[in-house]
Amino acid sequence: MPSKKTVGVCLGLAIVAGAFFAVRAFDATHSPQKHAVLAASTSAVATVPGMAPVVDARNLYSEIGPSHLSPAVQRDLVRVYVPNLRTNDVSVIDPASMKVVDRFKVGASPQHVIPAWDLRTLWVANNAERQNSGSLTPIDPLTGKPGQAVPVDDPYNMYFTPDGKSAIVVAEARHRLDFRDPHTMAMQYAIDVPQCGGINHAEFSIDGRYALFTCEFDGSLAKIDMVAHKVAGYLKLSMPATRLREGVDPTAPGADEICTSKKGMPQDVRISPDGKRFYVADMEADGVHVVDGDNLKQIGFIPAGLGTHGLYPSRDGKFLYIANRGTHRIHGKRHGPGSVAVLEFASGKIVARWTVPGGGSPDMGNVSADGKWLWLSGRFDDVVYRFDTGNGAVAQVKVGGEPHGLTVWPQPGRYSLGHTGNLR
Repeated sequence: MPSKKTVGVCLGLAIVAGAFFAVRAFDATHSPQKHAVLAASTSAVATVPGMAPVVDARNLYSEIGPSHLSPAVQRDLVRVYVPNLRTNDVSVIDPASMKVVDRFKVGASPQHVIPAWDLRTLWVANNAERQNSGSLTPIDPLTGKPGQAVPVDDPYNMYFTPDGKSAIVVAEARHRLDFRDPHTMAMQYAIDVPQCGGINHAEFSIDGRYALFTCEFDGSLAKIDMVAHKVAGYLKLSMPATRLREGVDPTAPGADEICTSKKGMPQDVRISPDGKRFYVADMEADGVHVVDGDNLKQIGFIPAGLGTHGLYPSRDGKFLYIANRGTHRIHGKRHGPGSVAVLEFASGKIVARWTVPGGGSPDMGNVSADGKWLWLSGRFDDVVYRFDTGNGAVAQVKVGGEPHGLTVWPQPGRYSLGHTGNLR
């Protein structure tokens, strides 16, 4: 295999009729000197008060490289924390041994494991679907052990304001964003988002002035003004002319069909390194919508795979890993045609595609600190996948029932904006 210094170079054959090639997705040569030169050569970004400065305006992911582990996380256990939605527990994987080394009960319907803004707590969001007993369970990353759960209304997901002053609990069933104290979870204020059915995932602008939240059941986005604390607008996402047929091998001839869906089902959302575009995963459209967030306008669409769901940038900010669950359905079958597509930010092209041998359902997760591994939950297969970012090879670990938003810990970065580790 080529050395780790090979960055963004194709390592195999081009994709032709289902063949795959690989990319090296991390930069082990990132030095402080190189970092300083890059920072000096870019224009300053005027961020909201209290937000850490953007070091490199051409790559807002510059601080999540392998050499940027915060001193705050140096002593934390290296673990993968997997919330199991159906069995109401968390599986803890030691990535060195590829074994589950702990498993503990949490609240009802755990959805995501979320690193706190200050990187000192991992929160399990137990949204207690169709019940009124939601909670957040803290995990101490030093020990890997859970603490006393905090009662919180409908916490499907959680983010943090760029200044770290508030946790944003995404109360999906309530069509509401609850801003809470990031440590005690005491309520500060709320923003109602009435036209955003299924509000769930989010991403922040490069300057922290607004965030885009996906509206899963309305096929749209909600733009939230983070300064004025209000809804700034909605964007209905346009569906593509064609998509992949359910239950058909996506690589087979004739796998496409005319897309008759009137609205999409947007999931995860992630910003481009230069902050100019947002990529929105849509499991009904089988790809990512490209959105101009400043003007709240859709500017493109990139087909990615059946049931496009999760989005994760590589450690060098050159690539976006796109998890495709293998179905348009919310509750899919085992061993479906799930895959991972690798989008090159610079070209806007899919440059690699990785499948799961025997089928699978890649969902949510994140990248290891060194950038070598992409960890994703196998939502309908009760496993976790570890993809090699060098060649796409897959290993699996058996976990609990219906694993969802796992997090890998520790991760490099100065602070966390939430979800399964949106660090900056």
